[in-house]
Amino acid sequence: MNHDTAPLWGMMAEFDNVSDTLAAAEKTRDAGFKHWDTHTPFPVHGLCDAMGMRDTRLPWVVLTAGITGALFGLALQYFTNAVDYPFVISGKPLFSLPANIPVVFECTILFAALTAFKAMLVANRLPQHHRPLFKKERFRRATQDRFFIVIEAADPKFDADRTRAFLESLGGLSVEEVEDR
Repeated sequence: MNHDTAPLWGMMAEFDNVSDTLAAAEKTRDAGFKHWDTHTPFPVHGLCDAMGMRDTRLPWVVLTAGITGALFGLALQYFTNAVDYPFVISGKPLFSLPANIPVVFECTILFAALTAFKAMLVANRLPQHHRPLFKKERFRRATQDRFFIVIEAADPKFDADRTRAFLESLGGLSVEEVEDR
């Protein structure tokens, strides 16, 4: 086994301004790549549209979890107060909604928060303990003043030579291979 060459993980192109990055992202999207991403030192307005990203379903998942939590809290209170251990005093009802609102509210928040946290981890494929991109010296500037487009080798359209030529045609400062080390 040859230890001198590592398998190719992907290829990155470096840009020095927002407008070139947005134009390159649109061209990458239009070229049909699926496993690619952009890295910027600050949020860039319009980048999601340029990348062709669809809206997230996370709010609907969290809403569903919140409603489930509210129903669970309500059912729990009803069962414990009216069915499992009825407490009959002075003709008061076995179950009264106003008295149980705090538990229902807390269950709503608990279910929604835990679901948002777990769904965010799954949607972002976290945690990622190893990311070969972070070992590239030039990529360190992604947190300062450079913009990058990275196409992963896992992309169905990825071909090392054609992808390099495509990234070079975008007009960036440099194009580099990213090895999986």
